[in-house]
Amino acid sequence: MDIGPAAFPVAERSLAVIESAPVGRRYHRLLLDAPDLSARSRPGQFYHLLCRDGAGNGPYLRRPMSIWRCGAGEPLGFLFHVKGKGTAALAGLRAGDALSVVGPLGHGFTLDPRWQRILILARGVGLATLAPLTGAAAGMGIAVEALLSARARSDLMAAEFAGASGAQVTSVFDEDGSSDTARVEALLRARFATVRPDAVFTCGSNRLFLLLQRLATEFGIAGQVALEQQMGCGLGMCFCCVRQVRDAEGKVVNLRVCAEGPVFDLQAALAW
Repeated sequence: MDIGPAAFPVAERSLAVIESAPVGRRYHRLLLDAPDLSARSRPGQFYHLLCRDGAGNGPYLRRPMSIWRCGAGEPLGFLFHVKGKGTAALAGLRAGDALSVVGPLGHGFTLDPRWQRILILARGVGLATLAPLTGAAAGMGIAVEALLSARARSDLMAAEFAGASGAQVTSVFDEDGSSDTARVEALLRARFATVRPDAVFTCGSNRLFLLLQRLATEFGIAGQVALEQQMGCGLGMCFCCVRQVRDAEGKVVNLRVCAEGPVFDLQAALAW
């Protein structure tokens, strides 16, 4: 089953908010009534959201937002860090308000039906990007193990990440030092040596991306990374989100995160 680079029609729609609620101290979730768009969306893809509150106030430019929840029979969901005018306007929406979205956009993650186990390494709100991967894997009978990193326990969103997937979650934190890179490396090495995953996935931290890239090379494990980048149009026309990536021959090329990504092969991506 390929949940990645398939071509889906892009639509601009005005969707009704089903639920708008804070998550912890700094995050917020939105669920939208869009059964057809949700069914067409794939983990790792994103939407371009018009960040206006219920009164129509907010920034002019849209914001790219990774899909947090999607699938047949599911509302379309987004989970985000409230830190600027755009996300504050989104957090101000209430049930019944309308939100303009463009999508689904980009290329998502790919799962191989022959895999038996995957490992996810996520930091902060990067877990929102990786969350729908847990349900997709579970639906294919692939076991999911996740290592989630956060500043503090109050920032961790383990339930929002795993949903009903049954993913096995281990958490590490800045507040007690358990998220230190050396300690995370020791955890990963121990897991790879005992229960080696068929593939690894990451998003949300440059240092964790580099660590996973290095360990995946050492242990010969396939991997994918979802890159985060500022975007203008979200459609590939403005070239605002260009990043350097290695092609199949190892040559460094400039690719658009919105169009050729946001998911790339773990070994092809370069640090940011």
